[in-house]
Amino acid sequence: METKDIMMTSMLAMDKGEKEGERNGDGEEAGGKDDGTQQENGRLVLADGLADRGPKSVTNGFTSSTPQSPREGTGTAASAVGATSASGGGTGSSVPLGDLRTLVVQQTSLERPRETWSKKMDFLLSVIGYAVDLGNVWRFPYICYQNGGGAFLLPYLLMAVFGGVPLFYMELALGQFHRSGCISIWKHICPIFKGIGFAICIIALYIAFYYNTIMAWALYYLLSSFQPVLPWSTCSNSWNTVNCVRYKYSDHNVSWSNSSTSPAEEFYTRQVLQVHRSPGLHQLGSVSWQLALCLLFIFTIVYFSIWKGVKTSGKVVWVTATFPYLVLLVLLIRGATLPGAWRGVEYYLKPDWEKLLNTAVWIDAAAQIFFSLGPGFGVLLAFASYNPFHNNCYKDALVTSSVNCLTSFLSGFVIFTVLGYMAEMRKQNVDDVAKDAGPSLLFIIYAEAITNMPAATFFAIIFFLMIIMLGLDSTFAGLEGVITAMIDEFPHYLAKRREWFVLGLVCVCYLGALSTLTSGGAFVVKLFEEYATGPAVITVVLLEVIAVSWFYGTKRFCNDVQVMLGFYPGWFWRVCWVVICPCFLLFIIISFLAFPPPVKLFDYLYPPWTTVLGYCIGVSSFICVPTYMVYHLVNAKGTFKQRLLKSITPEPSSGNHRDYIVTNAI
Repeated sequence: METKDIMMTSMLAMDKGEKEGERNGDGEEAGGKDDGTQQENGRLVLADGLADRGPKSVTNGFTSSTPQSPREGTGTAASAVGATSASGGGTGSSVPLGDLRTLVVQQTSLERPRETWSKKMDFLLSVIGYAVDLGNVWRFPYICYQNGGGAFLLPYLLMAVFGGVPLFYMELALGQFHRSGCISIWKHICPIFKGIGFAICIIALYIAFYYNTIMAWALYYLLSSFQPVLPWSTCSNSWNTVNCVRYKYSDHNVSWSNSSTSPAEEFYTRQVLQVHRSPGLHQLGSVSWQLALCLLFIFTIVYFSIWKGVKTSGKVVWVTATFPYLVLLVLLIRGATLPGAWRGVEYYLKPDWEKLLNTAVWIDAAAQIFFSLGPGFGVLLAFASYNPFHNNCYKDALVTSSVNCLTSFLSGFVIFTVLGYMAEMRKQNVDDVAKDAGPSLLFIIYAEAITNMPAATFFAIIFFLMIIMLGLDSTFAGLEGVITAMIDEFPHYLAKRREWFVLGLVCVCYLGALSTLTSGGAFVVKLFEEYATGPAVITVVLLEVIAVSWFYGTKRFCNDVQVMLGFYPGWFWRVCWVVICPCFLLFIIISFLAFPPPVKLFDYLYPPWTTVLGYCIGVSSFICVPTYMVYHLVNAKGTFKQRLLKSITPEPSSGNHRDYIVTNAI
């Protein structure tokens, strides 16, 4: 789309020696003329003398009497109305020859302005909904008690302060300043690293292939909850085995052994997943039509929530981001009143300080805070790019990351009060009950606990509805990161065809997820979770930090932040971005490579060839980075030194916040 630039100039001279009466009288007439100019041109131009009138604020790095976002759209006032100082009836300016006057040139574009959030709260809820996902409910409580209980909070908070939050802040600031998605933003930072954006998009697709399947499982549970008797509360169903033992708190004649299985476990493994029909990844079996319909419904909700952009998704998150907190509060109160709840809380928080000497504890803390806050997935860049230019993203980073960490801590109480109750009911230790991690903690342990509560149907409905909404927020965000990146990179083809592009993207994600709906689909989900996102995305973020801090330059980045926010980032943030964050990420990568965790699901131990397959999936996204580097150098012109220099030289942003040119004229 061609753009037409309109150049408007205004020259205003302030004669400090003029009489006050002449200034006031002529100012009224000039003010009326300026009003006509505003109606005609749609924009007014800031000049000398206006800074002394009215409250001051920073607009695009310059002082203005009226705060205004530079991205409010073409046709809005960019600065306050000023009056020219004139003499003799206001017909002309009385400026002594040789006086220095300020010439302000504003360049406006007729391009369609970038979409923005309807409200600030839309943005905050979207970011919170993205960061607070299913991992906060099942992963953090499990890792916390496994790594020393309350003692784990020390490495967790240290990793958050020195690693997670600085990365979170950096991505919000980058997206807000350059107003671009994760692909096109690199031409303004370091063009040779543009492959990072393509790698992020591929990783986001891999996540969409398996993450939404977990919501399909939750939807299956939700639909099954609308029955007088919950189907996972009895052993009289067609899928149950002879090992099924129904155990209630009031049953004193029933004993629980190591070979016993609960009705909830058999419902999850034999009815929902049907893993007993698949021997492993080499033979996945057929697709479950029930899960296929559930996943289709999930993607339908996703499509109609994001097809119009942040204007629609920003409204949906008012429900999907707030409802889980209401449910967590209800479940916390209910769990605290259960018999044995105190045992679970004690197990959750009792500190084991000796475990802090174990390197694995610090590795888990670093990985948990990284995947919880979620930098590097392109989402924070995309969301922040729709903010007003002078939005306080520094405050947003602190608020949203704090809410995320507190939610993880709160979820631990919700889960472990129920685990303590289950241990009391089975007459077992809490660690024997809490041996399951991941989705099993929700779909087996918590589902079984619900069956033993009064009003079990009500608690089952709100619990699995909460699981679905926790997942929907993250899916909205993940796909929006891809959509924003592609539309910003190919605006001529996709900007006016967003609805069709989103439809195609959702269809691709649905087709890619079909393998996770088979009898062995749970094995595929575990494979994607372990290899497709972990090491690859951490490596990508490491390169991102290096490109911003070392190539683009911390000083230049901090100057950008100062233009946006009006203050220069302190030494703490600069040290974190240059040194601590790269070391933080490198520590996680080396730990993953040096101590790869054994991949196991239920009784299936993944064979060696699946490890090779997993690493191939991970490398398939990361390979975009070196591939684009070679492509960029080959297609550049000049000598190798000239090509290399050009490939690391950022292009200036063409956003509206750079459309103000200030010069002096005689």
